[in-house]
Amino acid sequence: MKISAMCIRCLMDRQEEKIRGIDDENAKSAYLKEVAGVIASSEDDATAPYLVYEINKAYRRYFGQLPDYSQEKKEFNMLMLKMEAEMEEDIRSGRDREEILGNALNYARTANYIDYGAMNHVEKDTLLELLRNAKKEKVDKSTLERLQEELRAAEEVVYLSDNCGEIVADKLLIRILQEQYPQIHVTVIVRGVPVLNDAVLGDAKDTGLTEIAKVIGNGNGVAGTQLSLLSEEAADAVHKADVIISKGQGNFETLHGCGLNIYYLFLCKCEWFTKRFGMEKLKGVFVKEKDLAS
Repeated sequence: MKISAMCIRCLMDRQEEKIRGIDDENAKSAYLKEVAGVIASSEDDATAPYLVYEINKAYRRYFGQLPDYSQEKKEFNMLMLKMEAEMEEDIRSGRDREEILGNALNYARTANYIDYGAMNHVEKDTLLELLRNAKKEKVDKSTLERLQEELRAAEEVVYLSDNCGEIVADKLLIRILQEQYPQIHVTVIVRGVPVLNDAVLGDAKDTGLTEIAKVIGNGNGVAGTQLSLLSEEAADAVHKADVIISKGQGNFETLHGCGLNIYYLFLCKCEWFTKRFGMEKLKGVFVKEKDLAS
């Protein structure tokens, strides 16, 4: 997805916010000039997550290590694990296979709220309220029917994860997929190195995701799925997949337009996405790549 003017403004704003508490004004000014240069010199098809990946290199040169989200990751992993049994019971209360799968998709999509990249603050009370209402939301029926049809014929499914905490709900969705389509082999791809509060292999182990599916890192620190930077293992899995389920805005931004057989699942958490999809903030998207205009 090509970067929009709105995204460019947001990139600059978020970088200024990140360094606002630093006293060295000369370093701050030089850094923001370099950030502007990274954006200005980028290729036409550069995406926001990839540009942040490049900007982070400059941040390390000026200010050292990036902000650490390890505590937030641990907190939300634990919070969602405590809720796992309750969420699973609610998912399985569906009347039939289709409703159960729809419930699982809704919970996984709702948990996409736990995003320190798109959100200035992630509030536990807001998350809990969204989860309480998750089953009331409905995924698009025609998209769900197409996913079901493709899963019946699929063998290899790739699940592109996004954030910590959220991956507990992803685990529940994957479990339902495996039960309803026992012939599929699911490969979950997490970030290759820590970035923001995105899930890495250690988080997948901590939440039990590695116990039910194969989990691999993507080989890089982009907060999305930058195809050109994927490890050989991750690239092979993605390109061999019959169906790809892609979680989160960052994965959408880096993948939209690639032509792969992707089903996107995320909440709209910023102004550009609400405008792009014509919906209110924190409402959910479930759409197939091939149904979207560029």
